[in-house]
Amino acid sequence: MLTEFAGLVSPFLFAALVALAVVLVWMAFAPARPPRQVEERLEDYLDRADMVLEGEMSQPFVSRVILPPARSGLSLLGRILPQGSIPAIQHQLVMAGNPGSMTALDFMGLRVLVALLMAVGAFLLVNRNQGFTRSLLFSLAMAVMGYLLVTYWLKRRVRKRQYQIQRALPDALDMLTIGVEAGLAFESALLRVGERWDNPLTQEFRRAVAEMRMGTSRNVALQRMVERTGVQDLRTFVAVLIQSSTLGVSIAEVLHTQAAQMRVKRRQRAEELARQAGVKMVIPLALFIFPAMLVVILGPTIPAFIDLFRTLGGG
Repeated sequence: MLTEFAGLVSPFLFAALVALAVVLVWMAFAPARPPRQVEERLEDYLDRADMVLEGEMSQPFVSRVILPPARSGLSLLGRILPQGSIPAIQHQLVMAGNPGSMTALDFMGLRVLVALLMAVGAFLLVNRNQGFTRSLLFSLAMAVMGYLLVTYWLKRRVRKRQYQIQRALPDALDMLTIGVEAGLAFESALLRVGERWDNPLTQEFRRAVAEMRMGTSRNVALQRMVERTGVQDLRTFVAVLIQSSTLGVSIAEVLHTQAAQMRVKRRQRAEELARQAGVKMVIPLALFIFPAMLVVILGPTIPAFIDLFRTLGGG
């Protein structure tokens, strides 16, 4: 019985094994096809690479070709100077809004480059008429001036940005107060103000919100914002806000009070500048306006006085 059953099943089993062998051989020699997910990822990667290449090619020629080697050269020049001041310079660059996306080494190299250019230019211009020693001394003086000019430019950039933040703070606090009182969360109100305006203060608001969304606590993100700006009014506002959140005081009430105080400070600063205007006008009045008035008033009488003195002298 078993022998007859095995005789009947054997052809079908042999056929199944042959078919399985054929399938396995075909799978072994067939070209490998990646899974659908792998294909989608590869296509997405290639599309992104094309977009990045198109974005790079759409940039100006200067930023694509000239700026990278120039920054490398500035970094090499920056390594000549002592490296102990790098943290302070980096902090100033952050407070200035990272002009040109420069690093501390780039800025130090820029100071060296400007100093060298001014020294060489002064030496070439003065050496034709003066001696070598005078030309060398004048070149050294111009090199120091160029070095200090770059530092002065950075400090002026920091002061300008701080002034813009200080001037925009009262209006931003008013908008924050309206948003929070309307039911928005504090982070959402910050983001709404950042989307409405585009100035250094709103840029810092957007960066603080981005840090909060990445997991940084609100107090730490606000303290970092204060460190990046160095504005005293903003520091006071953040300190009061952190203290109120610790004590459980309503944020809307704190924002309303701080907005009123900032408006008062802005009016006081405007009144102070108005009072200083009279004192500042004395210098141009004494140097330019009074001499011109004297010339206009006394000018016609000068010939008569000259004739009178001549007559008296002749008599």
